[in-house]
Amino acid sequence: MKKLSADRIYPVSSEPIEGGVVIVDDDGKILAVEQAAEHDPATVQHFSGAIVPGFVNAHCHLELSHMKGVAPTGTGLLPFLKTVVNYRDVSEEQILEAIENGDREMWENGIQAVGDICNKADTAATKARSRIRYFSFVEMFDFLQNDWAQKTFDGYYEVYKQQPGEGLHRKSCVPHAPYTVSEKLFGLINAANDGEEVLTVSIHNQETEHEDNFFLHKTGDFSTFFKDFGIDVSAFEPTGKPSIYYALAHMDARHRTLFVHNTMTQPEEIAAAVKWSNGNCFWATCPNANLYIENRLPNYRYFIDPGANVCIGTDSLTSNWQLSILEEMKTIARFQSYVPFETLLQWATLNGARALGFDDELGSIEPGKRPGLLLLDLEKNWELAPETKVVRLV
Repeated sequence: MKKLSADRIYPVSSEPIEGGVVIVDDDGKILAVEQAAEHDPATVQHFSGAIVPGFVNAHCHLELSHMKGVAPTGTGLLPFLKTVVNYRDVSEEQILEAIENGDREMWENGIQAVGDICNKADTAATKARSRIRYFSFVEMFDFLQNDWAQKTFDGYYEVYKQQPGEGLHRKSCVPHAPYTVSEKLFGLINAANDGEEVLTVSIHNQETEHEDNFFLHKTGDFSTFFKDFGIDVSAFEPTGKPSIYYALAHMDARHRTLFVHNTMTQPEEIAAAVKWSNGNCFWATCPNANLYIENRLPNYRYFIDPGANVCIGTDSLTSNWQLSILEEMKTIARFQSYVPFETLLQWATLNGARALGFDDELGSIEPGKRPGLLLLDLEKNWELAPETKVVRLV
């Protein structure tokens, strides 16, 4: 048993505690959160800074870790996607080593759980022995070709079967994005998840204006993108609405839905998704990836004002300089400084745990949970500093 104290403790699920004590057993289980005055100082380890729960990385592509530095920055989404498709295959040894290193980097950066996108089974062995808890999203796409749907699904379902989904881990079949999934493939994905307990399904959403333009008018650069890969989308009829409405029309609202990136998402679209899901949807932002690829960020006021459930991801090392939720928080604080630290912390911890269905154990410092405990050296006003670092205590 350990008694850990700091200048301030952020349980996240309740108000910060000045000089509190967290009592934790040898397995990381929180036994109590109390005032320091109730304990003999000689029995308490005190730290300067703030104790917070372990971070949750709501969106990552661990299997792309070997592509760090391959894609140039600032090209926009479509050239970036071409780079990923054309350069992702290297030696298996290099891929597996990079996956191991990425998993280790996340643990050392205080990440306790990850929502991880999988197109292959390369990450399965690392996840099975990792100290991190994973929700594996086995991502499927057929480029809007109904005729390809069954073969596409069958191939990716083999990947699904190989990903760990027992014990602490979870998994689901998910669509890649509105512009890459046919109506038939959506149906097959929904059927595969049907009958399961309520789980999380993720989808990339409105990362570039070209996505909405394709669904609104069949204009923009997506027509060229498909043509470059030899894909015929002449049968596609624009819906006259932004792309998210196509996703809402074909996804299963009974499951938690994790919309990812949302760079171009507008208030009315957030409201429509919240109504469709009866409030059971989450919005993963990956600010460093947004800057890396498109050199822009979402307008977080659109999400804060209606109380939308925002969480934070790192995306992959293909589109980021590191796998650190703390660095994502710093980026938001730097470029949209109206977002207070306590809001960022909730996005980085409890909201992410809820999005993945892991909040029974993770995301907040409460008796009975095993959230991991981190130490942050914040500024005197309890805000992030550019030099703030994370130290794992538990």
